[in-house]
Amino acid sequence: MIFLVRHGEAAASWGDHPDPGLSELGQKQAEAVADILVKAGARSAICSPMLRCRETALPFEQRMGLVAQVVPEVSEIDTPDDVEDRVTWLRTLMAGDWTGGSHDFLAWRTKMLDFVSGLPDQTVVFSHFVAINALVGLIAQDPRVVVFRPGHCSVTRLNRENGLLSVAEYGSESATRVL
Repeated sequence: MIFLVRHGEAAASWGDHPDPGLSELGQKQAEAVADILVKAGARSAICSPMLRCRETALPFEQRMGLVAQVVPEVSEIDTPDDVEDRVTWLRTLMAGDWTGGSHDFLAWRTKMLDFVSGLPDQTVVFSHFVAINALVGLIAQDPRVVVFRPGHCSVTRLNRENGLLSVAEYGSESATRVL
């Protein structure tokens, strides 16, 4: 089992701040998901370098007496250099599918899946809305950018059988706005 956890509620929207930490609610969500992960048998953690993911991982790290490995492979999707309006760009991206995306985004998805596929069982991956969708979409061979709408601190579970990952359970969903 691999656990994909979307970060807790951020203190600022994606369009307002490039790397916000967690809001007060997000910190409470992180505490709650840490309890869920411990009870589910999670033993190690990987984390996006983005502050909201690192802060989400902290309660799990403290409970388990470990430090999550911070890796860029599970970080948020990069905004192309030529994009001036990140919000409009992301809204457009999320309304489409990966077949219309650039080669870099297709490579990003594949690299992320290769990395996550190599993780040991019972690992938690603290990541992002689009990154989690990119992974589950690739696993399920679904070309949509948004396959589902993982809520803050939702836990998506991946099974491994014969070396291949499958989606065992999608995390809880919520409305997500891109502001």
